[in-house]
Amino acid sequence: MERAAVALTRSIMGTWSSGVPVVVFAGPGNNGCDALAVARMLAVQGYSVTAYLFNINGTLSDDCEANKKRLADCNAVKNFIEVTSEFDPPKLEKGMLVVDGLFGSGLNKPLSGGFASLVKYINQSLATVVSIDVPSGLMTEDNTYNVRANIIRADCTLTLQQKKLSFLFAENQSIIGELRILDINLSAEGMDVIPSSYKVIEEDDLRSCLLLRNDFAHKGEMGNALLIAGSYGMAGAAVLAAKACLRSGVGKVTVRTPRRNNDIMQVSVPEAVMSVDEDEKCFSEAVEATGFDAVGIGPGLGQDESTAIAMITQIRRTQAPIVIDADGLNILASHRAWLQQLPKGIILTPHPKEFERLAGNRFTDSYERLSNARDMAEHLHAYIILKGHYSALCMPDGSVVFNPTGNAGMATAGSGDVLTGIITGLLARGYKQADACMLGMYLHGLAGDIAAAELGEECLVAGDLIKYLPLAFRRLSRK
Repeated sequence: MERAAVALTRSIMGTWSSGVPVVVFAGPGNNGCDALAVARMLAVQGYSVTAYLFNINGTLSDDCEANKKRLADCNAVKNFIEVTSEFDPPKLEKGMLVVDGLFGSGLNKPLSGGFASLVKYINQSLATVVSIDVPSGLMTEDNTYNVRANIIRADCTLTLQQKKLSFLFAENQSIIGELRILDINLSAEGMDVIPSSYKVIEEDDLRSCLLLRNDFAHKGEMGNALLIAGSYGMAGAAVLAAKACLRSGVGKVTVRTPRRNNDIMQVSVPEAVMSVDEDEKCFSEAVEATGFDAVGIGPGLGQDESTAIAMITQIRRTQAPIVIDADGLNILASHRAWLQQLPKGIILTPHPKEFERLAGNRFTDSYERLSNARDMAEHLHAYIILKGHYSALCMPDGSVVFNPTGNAGMATAGSGDVLTGIITGLLARGYKQADACMLGMYLHGLAGDIAAAELGEECLVAGDLIKYLPLAFRRLSRK
């Protein structure tokens, strides 16, 4: 805890000078213990600190009791108030710093009563708020039934050692503020042996699974991918998916698309082989899938009923790994009985709204959506990628892997088509489903990060992801 307090204090001192008045609110548990230690260390460094310890029930954790005594004995601290009953809140003004150490990761129910009132008081003030480990009132995983008005809205959260699951959900971003992860030297070996259903992709893990080409490789050994994409007016989706697939290292890409898209595809992606559907405007007839190493279905496909019948027929007759995205998912959502016919190991890549349609349900928050995606992945023996800022890969065994790459500039039409192309190409290249999903998500986001660094987030388009994909591959393959 002393190491944690040192790291917290250094982080605060690195941003706020000693001329900033500091008000520390400490709870009765170990989060409060950290807060009291930070108050002491800041005071020793010349900060003007007022500390409040809330001991309403007369029960402090052992460590909190010890730090209470150390703070009381510290001559540098001029204002230390232990609150046991009545509380007269201090005036919180602009230019002041509030250190929130009321409740941390052990919280398992919404705040209420006096603590809820204190949280609302802090939130309505103009003071800057820094939360220790977790904004008080926010639970580290499931906040489905939490009371959001009773959660501290931090300007900055100094979390210890690891992100918490709830930090990865979009609706909590405004609560967390700027997130800083502080290393307090916990045992890496100790963390590794603690079982967890959740993991964040690490670059070293991906490097170890990269497939390398030998000098005598030829295109027949690099995989043969089939993409079923593009209806009339949506040829661009097929173009993006095909280009991304080719850039993923596959030896050959065949695109099944309506007749009216043929000329566009031939000019835009000359490296791809065309398989032209007899229908002028939509995919209407399944193709012979023998000889293909992976099949991607959905980008710009449309939802015509003849397309739906052709798609389920294609799925039934395909033995290779399959990726379904976009309109392919919307077709399944309209024919939910077909979900039971999907082959084991299938990859589904929905964004949140597509998943809600697929599940036939609207969800209260990201945790509930993720839980349902985990259940569906287990039930279908599928790989489900819930796309977002931290895309979540839900595995057939119930585990979840989050992707750390990517940025807001990728919130643009066609980004999902690019991801479909990448994963389909990796599957055809020889990667297993789990590795293809993790590597595909990571490279997709990394290409976006490299593009954003060069072009800025505001100007990013989906084609830029394909342009910068080779640089992402190169960066990942460095040792």
